[in-house]
Amino acid sequence: MDGTRDVKASDLLVRALENEGVDYIFGIPGEENLDFLESLRKSSIRLVLTRHEQAAGFMAATYGRLTGKVGVCLSTLGPGATNFMTAAAYADLGAFPMLMITGQKPIKQSKQGRFQIVDVVATMRPVTKFARQIVNGGAIPALVREAFRLAREERPGAVLLELPEDIAEETVHAPSLIPPTTPRYAVCSDGPIDEAVEMIEAAKYPLLLVGAGANRRRVIQELTTFVARTGIPFFNTQMGKGVVEGQSDRYIGTAALSDGDYVHCAIDRSDLVINVGHDVVEKPPFLMRPGGKKVIHVNFDTAVVDEVYFPQLELVGDIGPTIAKLTDRLSPSPNHDFSYFERVRAEVMEHLKEGADDPRFPLIPQRIVADVRKVMPADGIIALDNGMYKIWFARNYRTVVANTVLLDNALATMGAGLPSAMAAAMLHPDRRVMAVCGDGGFMMNSQELETAVRLGLNLVVLILDDSSYGMIRWKQAVGGFDDWGLTFSNPDFVKYAESYGAKGHRIEATEDFVPTLNACYEAGGVHLVAVPVDYSENKRVLIDELAQRVCLI
Repeated sequence: MDGTRDVKASDLLVRALENEGVDYIFGIPGEENLDFLESLRKSSIRLVLTRHEQAAGFMAATYGRLTGKVGVCLSTLGPGATNFMTAAAYADLGAFPMLMITGQKPIKQSKQGRFQIVDVVATMRPVTKFARQIVNGGAIPALVREAFRLAREERPGAVLLELPEDIAEETVHAPSLIPPTTPRYAVCSDGPIDEAVEMIEAAKYPLLLVGAGANRRRVIQELTTFVARTGIPFFNTQMGKGVVEGQSDRYIGTAALSDGDYVHCAIDRSDLVINVGHDVVEKPPFLMRPGGKKVIHVNFDTAVVDEVYFPQLELVGDIGPTIAKLTDRLSPSPNHDFSYFERVRAEVMEHLKEGADDPRFPLIPQRIVADVRKVMPADGIIALDNGMYKIWFARNYRTVVANTVLLDNALATMGAGLPSAMAAAMLHPDRRVMAVCGDGGFMMNSQELETAVRLGLNLVVLILDDSSYGMIRWKQAVGGFDDWGLTFSNPDFVKYAESYGAKGHRIEATEDFVPTLNACYEAGGVHLVAVPVDYSENKRVLIDELAQRVCLI
């Protein structure tokens, strides 16, 4: 839009969103959004109508996670807006760029008292980077530009714009739209880079750690080149999984699953950790102690220092160019000794084979992970809900292509797996996409099966069925408490899927699992596959064996 002219405020908002490159808006409109909905109808933006606002928020956040653009979701006032709260926290802690647009009653003259009135802006402030009520339609272009800037700016997160009903319908003398800008980040200066080179070359047992921040900015090429040039082994946090190819012979595994795991033997031996993309929202992958290993912090922001994390050197700047600059000045050092790490990796790889071909039924977690890996191609995407299986997939599932494991270890909320997989299937219709859910988490947003069918998605929803909240039940057992209060009954998942127009399958024998999954993908459409799971391995592998494990001498 050039110059200024009279325009309806809701039209101006939609045009501002188009100006930012918005393709989709996920959500459920209400009567307070009707002017905006009419403006949206005449636009290039596609409305994706969901069955619950929480699912719309998860889809918008996942859109932002996968594309780096701002995912947008829509709700009405009151309960519609408060249903966004969990999704906002999901985006805030996970650092996924997302804009929420919520409705509100007229603010110039109220005729309904406090009916459905909640101070949404104040409610959302703790879990957003920016929350504003639009009180002047003419300010819309500036507010939209600021909201998108903050949502994408490192560290990304959720933002909110509340559009009252009377502001949406008013006519304003609109200014020109503000063109979007590409964020520009500085590259670390030469001095710290030189110091880092000296520290890396002088170390005997250096390790590279890849954290969640590295996954956000698509630095796979820079980190892959770094590993190839230096030969330094690497490990990752759960949300750093997939940044560098997991099939690499330099890859040790995923940290912070248990401090007794083999990966932590390598971490304990290391004298220098190059920590790329550290994010304090994740559980610490290691603890620093005075006089212990040194740490180089590589990130957009300076380190949040506490009693267990106090890096000796910080490389602050855009991660990709900073790593590239560091790599250019490095070559394999004669001081480096990776023989211990190679032994640890061999032990890890051998251990991960255990249970991969176990014939037991119900299936054990190791077999489920191994069989899913067989079915999913290199670029296949799995979206994990939160439950006991998430630990097994983080531990045993090896990646080949970046951003193919959508794992939430920040808010770690149940109910996000199915909507996240739906967003991935929308963005990548030609790739195999799978939602991996427990029966508890699936039922929290299971109504979105109808949305997936209506959208014509190609998607497999894998439900691990143990008729309980399995992770809490496991913690209950480990803590010595009685087995009480955490079991439930499930619907017939096959009939449940069919009632929404999806195809339902129940695995009755271990050898049927892989053929069923492959047949689902070959057929196309939405398929639900329920598989009974035997979680008796949880305590044996994740508790008993770790307690007996002694790091290699």
